[in-house]
Amino acid sequence: GIRTLALSLKLSTPRTGHRVPYRAALLPALVVVVGGVSAFGTGRRGFGLRRCVTDPPAPRAPARAGMFVLVEMVDTVRIPPWQFERKLNDSIAEELNKKLANKVVYNVGLCICLFDITKLEDAYVFPGDGASHTKVHFRYVVFHPFLDEILIGKIKGCSPEGVHVSLGFFDDILIPPESLQQPAKFDEAEQVWVWEYETEEGAHDLYMDTGEEIRFRVVDESFVDTSPTGPSSAEAASSSEELPKKEAPYTLVGSISEPGLGLLSWWTSS
Repeated sequence: GIRTLALSLKLSTPRTGHRVPYRAALLPALVVVVGGVSAFGTGRRGFGLRRCVTDPPAPRAPARAGMFVLVEMVDTVRIPPWQFERKLNDSIAEELNKKLANKVVYNVGLCICLFDITKLEDAYVFPGDGASHTKVHFRYVVFHPFLDEILIGKIKGCSPEGVHVSLGFFDDILIPPESLQQPAKFDEAEQVWVWEYETEEGAHDLYMDTGEEIRFRVVDESFVDTSPTGPSSAEAASSSEELPKKEAPYTLVGSISEPGLGLLSWWTSS
């Protein structure tokens, strides 16, 4: 089973990693301590990986910076007998990534990849089970931007609810209408939001087209417990008529209602 253990603070060392496609699912909270890291990943924008410490679900520390964190976790990993010929660390790393990669941990964030294994306790083989069970202390890279952080993504689409933004590996980002540059209107014909920018010659429409790069500020976040639960009697009666709407386990709310925020093309100097 997955257990939570209180540990002392440990700061990280730089390490590189890779990005993975976003497939959100919920796991029980594994977080123990969050440590600072730096220089994670590659890509067009070179995502930074720097953060101070916090112990979820305690209030956030104001000194944090960076969209990724290192999270210390503890879990008991089961290794089947046919993997005994491999190195133990390799088998454990594979099992941990199978369990956590691309999953959302409630009140923690989106798990990306294993950073390192810090401690292996004794392994046990239980009666009736030929597999080994090892309690593992490890650090995992987690996507969890702090509030007021500035991020750059691409517009995935627009709807009356706002502008939907993607980071490539994470898609559940919404910029609501009240957080757009004002005055703004929704073009029903083209299904895009438009900033009616006022100039001396009059209003100039700036369209927020799909695929455009956009700079936004993170102003809110939401975690939803999507763990399976038994249906109530009312839900069971209506289950044959309609399926419940799937909720994203982790969503971000952004804002571009400040100078310098919005489409990158808006602020490019001539």
